[in-house]
Amino acid sequence: MMDAGKREPPRISRASMAIAAISTIVEWYDFTLYLYFATVLSRVFFGGGEVSLLATLAGFAVSYCMRPLGAVVFGHIGDRLGRRHTMLLSMALVTLAMLVTALLPDYDQIGPAAGALLLLLRCAMAFSVGGEYTGVVAYLLEGAHDHRRGLVTSLASAASEVGALLAVAVSALTVGLLSHARLDAWGWRIPFFVGAALAGSIWIARTSMQESPDFERQRAHGTVPASPVRHTLVHHRAAVLRTFAISALGSITYYVGITYVPAFLHSTGTLGEGESLGLSTVAAVAVILVTPLVGLLSDRVGRKPVLVVLAVLCIVLPLTMFTFMARGSHAQVVLGALALACVAGGVSAVGAPATAEQFPGEGRLSGLALGATAATAIFGGMTPFLAELCIQWLQWPAAPGAMIALTALAVLPVLLAMPETRPAWSRPY
Repeated sequence: MMDAGKREPPRISRASMAIAAISTIVEWYDFTLYLYFATVLSRVFFGGGEVSLLATLAGFAVSYCMRPLGAVVFGHIGDRLGRRHTMLLSMALVTLAMLVTALLPDYDQIGPAAGALLLLLRCAMAFSVGGEYTGVVAYLLEGAHDHRRGLVTSLASAASEVGALLAVAVSALTVGLLSHARLDAWGWRIPFFVGAALAGSIWIARTSMQESPDFERQRAHGTVPASPVRHTLVHHRAAVLRTFAISALGSITYYVGITYVPAFLHSTGTLGEGESLGLSTVAAVAVILVTPLVGLLSDRVGRKPVLVVLAVLCIVLPLTMFTFMARGSHAQVVLGALALACVAGGVSAVGAPATAEQFPGEGRLSGLALGATAATAIFGGMTPFLAELCIQWLQWPAAPGAMIALTALAVLPVLLAMPETRPAWSRPY
């Protein structure tokens, strides 16, 4: 093992690292905009009515099934041709999908076909995002100094939450500044045009990025796997399972504990659309502040203990927090949203380096595709729909909290048994 003092510094320029870190802003703006705008889209594309919100969330869940496929395809490209190639291709597809979405006809113009076209474009978006986050996480991890891997890689999570914050801010402004009639007639297009412009800008910036030093090492030594997926399944099956568990916890806390919350507050009658989006903006700011701190903490004490503590919090907090948001005072509603957001942000922060470190550079993107993205498809895309369905069937507002708690309870034994992945030379002596 190389001594800390002898380790070569990353060969990626600061400009390339910065572009990689901030590019997840666009990725998560584009993708989470759908959930933050779910109540508006349910009227515009599904005609309104009692089941329109469920139909909108179901469309999100169905499209999410494309995310693992996209991760495998883009992961293969990244493991065979380089991280830079996969990040350029995925962002190009994001840009196109957002632009076409902004130009779609609505339900009043073409009827149910509007919802079908929206679903098709969400599938394209999910396919591209499947390769986006894993490519960025691998790139940042491979370019960071070993004693700062947690902090640097967590920046992808922080930047993604900046994107979510931007999505909720643009959504709130659009809803607040336009009348109901204008919003449904044409105003809903504005956030999607903004997303397309941002994605195109990031694609241009990515053209100047350097290749990952770890991939350059593989190419120089001839260790690039011919079949990355098969290589990972043969040599790293246990790592895939651990990655699945970590990502399952990160996904359900994020998608139920953060992005589903505006729809939850609106559907339970706690807050209106504008107020719900405003609270989500405050929660997003809290996550941005918490994420790098948790990433830095994982560099100091290790990934495993931080993940274990967060899993315990996910077991004990969500039931109470969702009860607060459904039936509590205004202060309790705010507390519930902020507490859930901070815990979810913490899991995402340490989950980024912990999952990427389960694999060596060879086949890393494919390993993340098989483990992390598969878990996200199940525990991310489907859970907002299932949460809303459980509330309507059971008439129990705390049902989303129970979903988070049960997942954390199932994941905790895996976290307790997994080895520490933080590089040995970053541990304090």
